[in-house]
Amino acid sequence: MNGKPQIRQLRLVVETADFEEAVAFYRDILGMPEEFYVESEGDALVLALQAGRATLEIVNPAQRRLIDELEVGREVNRSIRVAFEVSDAATATAQAVAGGAQLIAPPTATPWRSLNSRLEAPAGLQITLFEELDG
Repeated sequence: MNGKPQIRQLRLVVETADFEEAVAFYRDILGMPEEFYVESEGDALVLALQAGRATLEIVNPAQRRLIDELEVGREVNRSIRVAFEVSDAATATAQAVAGGAQLIAPPTATPWRSLNSRLEAPAGLQITLFEELDG
């Protein structure tokens, strides 16, 4: 080891005014397993959901525009977008829309061999649902 601390997990913390809507969408619609739930004084609530393996993808503005163009056909992204790998992008997208997400772009094949959809989801997140086509 080179003396640098080792990152063991990425945890994305998202504040939302509609806690129940976000829980219903991410846990119940997308199927993310519950890791822990804590109620604290003052009506403070936290629910941690497991999202499999996490990565931090850093892109420059040109790459972000390229991804928007390939997935959506126009620039729509913000500086942060959350992407979830799913086993079936078409089904997961339909379930997400039925569960309250707003469709920005339907599942679209990308040059990097994935099927990606883009949605506005609860808790103010723009998300991509992607299915790896070579896996």
